Amino acid sequence: MALDLATLPTMDVAGRAPRLREALADAGCDGLLVTNLTNVRYLTGFTGSAALLLVMPDELVFVTDGRYRDQAALELGAGGVPAAIAVGRTSDEQRDHLQRPAKALRTIGLEAEDVTWAQQQRFADDWFPHADLVATGGVVEQLRQVKDAGEVARLEAACGIADDALATVRHRLTEGPTESEFALELEWEMRRAGAEAPSFDTIVASGPNGARPHHRAGTRRIEEGDLVVIDFGALVDGYHSDMTRTVMVGEPSATQARMYEVVHASQAAGVAAVRAGVTVKDVDEACRAVIREAGWEDLFIHGTGHGVGLDIHEAPRVSFSADATLADGHVVTVEPGVYLAEHGGVRIEDTVVVTPEGSRTLTRAPRGRDA
Repeated sequence: MALDLATLPTMDVAGRAPRLREALADAGCDGLLVTNLTNVRYLTGFTGSAALLLVMPDELVFVTDGRYRDQAALELGAGGVPAAIAVGRTSDEQRDHLQRPAKALRTIGLEAEDVTWAQQQRFADDWFPHADLVATGGVVEQLRQVKDAGEVARLEAACGIADDALATVRHRLTEGPTESEFALELEWEMRRAGAEAPSFDTIVASGPNGARPHHRAGTRRIEEGDLVVIDFGALVDGYHSDMTRTVMVGEPSATQARMYEVVHASQAAGVAAVRAGVTVKDVDEACRAVIREAGWEDLFIHGTGHGVGLDIHEAPRVSFSADATLADGHVVTVEPGVYLAEHGGVRIEDTVVVTPEGSRTLTRAPRGRDA
């Protein structure tokens, strides 16, 4: 039976803009022009492909084009977001809708990682010549890191769909499909269960292809003796899941068996290290220490994990080179791996919610290596 979104808890969309306003002073601005569409969705519930949101001390001004006139009213209304909605058929009309209320602002923040040089020049010279424009970084994204109960429920539903899909098609690995055929069957099962789409292009990497962490599923046929790395996820109401399982087709070699045992132990140590107040470096080190002890540290060639939510990769990063500290409500992956060109690759990944006592794992597919 396909997922019914109406059964999931509601999200506190209306409470997000007030929390954002509390952060504007520290960002050095009186108001913020939100241009990143994922951030617009987070703050308003709007799911369309064209929108600008001006966040002011006492007002939200939402501008879109004619395609989304009715959709914007429905989606913002459903989230209880008290915004003034304006429709601009041209860029000049959209500018005018924002320029009038923006005249009350002395400083306007721009999302530095989303705005191009050309846009910044246009905003400075034409749209908001009266105001000082300041670059901001991660103001909305910082809020997005801590998920509310409605967000966690969507992430958990996406993870459950992915779990069930893999259980349905896992037996096919012993029947000689190509990587692409298996990926398509896995994606179809997720869609059939209610996913909007896969979270990203499904990775199915068999045999020597498994030694490339982001191999694209191709025409290679899965064979006896292959380790098969399967990295995939489902998208539910805008929220992503992310999981990797590595499956052995047939009997493993001694090296393959050891690779799996080491990565399995590494991943378990990383998950056990996750809790509020722990640094992401400490989680990374918990994984890396196990692989280092096995003599394969140089073969763990990527970070340990990343945040998951409205984006498949978002803050906080879980890495030896990151500085974040985990907090209650963060949702992150733990995904160590070992890659040997002559033997293949092993990666095991789960999506977990950070709690004060530890973590709760949302991806529950069996981690056993056998097909």
